[in-house]
Amino acid sequence: MPGTKLIKDGGEDSENSTLFKQIIGSLMYLSVTRPNIAFVVCMLSKFMTDPKTSHMAAEKRVLRYVKGTTNLGVFYRSAENSEDDLKVYTDSDYAGDVEDRRSTFGYVFFLSEGAVAWSSRKQPVLTLSATEAEYVATAACACHSIWMKRVINSLGFSSCKCVKIFCDNSSTIKLSKNPILHGRSKHIDVKFHFLCDLVKEGVVELIHCGTREQVGDILTKPLKLESFTRLRDLLGVQSIKTIN
Repeated sequence: MPGTKLIKDGGEDSENSTLFKQIIGSLMYLSVTRPNIAFVVCMLSKFMTDPKTSHMAAEKRVLRYVKGTTNLGVFYRSAENSEDDLKVYTDSDYAGDVEDRRSTFGYVFFLSEGAVAWSSRKQPVLTLSATEAEYVATAACACHSIWMKRVINSLGFSSCKCVKIFCDNSSTIKLSKNPILHGRSKHIDVKFHFLCDLVKEGVVELIHCGTREQVGDILTKPLKLESFTRLRDLLGVQSIKTIN
């Protein structure tokens, strides 16, 4: 649900941790083919040590959703020309975890109009602004894009020399092109400035996209039903009946 915030200990009763872990393990396996549940699995996995009543209730809610959408799957369309077909969406919330105030970031790679790789996880560092959170997420996405290009080329597919990364934060794009103008970015770890070098060398290109078109939102935060279903469709997750 939108606005849902789960905490480790809210004075609730503890649940069966073994059962909770077993369900999380099954959901992790399922998220390999269902990117639309990657965020909630990431969020719930933080409570495996001592799950509470609210955590188990959220987990059962996910199971009900999975049971009602067994006909969904990622659909890939055939493309006559696969060149320049690899595109990436990356996004991050800001201080979304109410306990340690770390941000959750996610990215999804598209090929033939379907998601081929995705990730949703907490950032390893504590960021001090929304721009910094987006910048750290984009840097991690850029590193993964290099690996993706190598995998695609090894499979015999042609790919563009420059991977297009879509980001909805214009300050992040400006920072990647000219970090000298942004004195507040000096505290960011040096490894994240690797993104600047990739932009200069033309390995990746950051493109601004609107918030409604930011597919990465589904990997970083709970959404309203309308937004969730719209972004799920953009992920390439479709019903078998629709495809037929």
